[in-house]
Amino acid sequence: MDGTALHIVNGDSLTEQVEQLDLRGQIIVWRELLCEGPCVKEVGSLKFIKQRENFLKQAYDISSENYQQRFVSQLKRLKEAKDYDHVVLWFEFDLFCHINMIAAISFYLEHQPKVPFYLVCSKRLKGEDEFLPLSRLTDKHLLNHFKHKIQLQEEDLELASLVWELYCGKDPIKLKQQIKKTSNFEYLSSCIRAHIERFPNSKTGINSLEKNVLKLVENQHITSKNQLLGYALQYQGYYGYSDSQMERVLNKLDIFYNVEEDRVILSQKGQEVLNKKKNFYQELKNDEFLGGARVFDFLYDSDSHKVLKL
Repeated sequence: MDGTALHIVNGDSLTEQVEQLDLRGQIIVWRELLCEGPCVKEVGSLKFIKQRENFLKQAYDISSENYQQRFVSQLKRLKEAKDYDHVVLWFEFDLFCHINMIAAISFYLEHQPKVPFYLVCSKRLKGEDEFLPLSRLTDKHLLNHFKHKIQLQEEDLELASLVWELYCGKDPIKLKQQIKKTSNFEYLSSCIRAHIERFPNSKTGINSLEKNVLKLVENQHITSKNQLLGYALQYQGYYGYSDSQMERVLNKLDIFYNVEEDRVILSQKGQEVLNKKKNFYQELKNDEFLGGARVFDFLYDSDSHKVLKL
């Protein structure tokens, strides 16, 4: 469509590419990883900022000053943006991006007037040879995705706001119920499912992503922890974790594998957990949050696909 857009783009790498397209409008860069750590619904509130600063400092040694400069400043720009007639969201297909996206929608709807919304999201379009994330597309193909952007309806925005509210709530069981909802967010259901499977398995105490990492150790000839990191990033599915996020996963799992001179192998505990011989819930238990839910207050039953509250 013609007119001036407010572009909300997930991350600096994709922003650089969008800037190369020389599109009309203002660009807001969304620099957060809201798929990890505690969140409250009111994005940008004092409680939200304090929670996020504490988590990011502890988990990734990101200072308050850095957070204010890179994220809070962009929120202020988004809140004060004007002279545009529609919003374009640029977000990938994965959980990392989708949690950021629904938070951005929620924040926008709280502070700005209603305008048409459009979504540019990773998917394979006609004429493209393979499925690639937006950040790996050529300028030509990225522009093609922009031209084929999806117009979001009011019910899509309402669903996004609801999912964000439930993600920030204390009960992921309610969030799981949204998996069956249909919308113009093609990957939202898959991302909610991926999130639900991050709660510890009822039989083993590790979650689906952690199990997949250990299966890589079991089935691949991996010679170093750095190579394991590469494999884990490549085969993570819908999570979209960065290097630093996946390193935290590997560190949490270090009781389950050993790094020898030329091979990463499962430890005895690793074999036990993969063979469901022992439940490591108590050994792994911590006080971390995913959104508004304390992780170890819930279990995921992979047989029934149900979330169980302890």
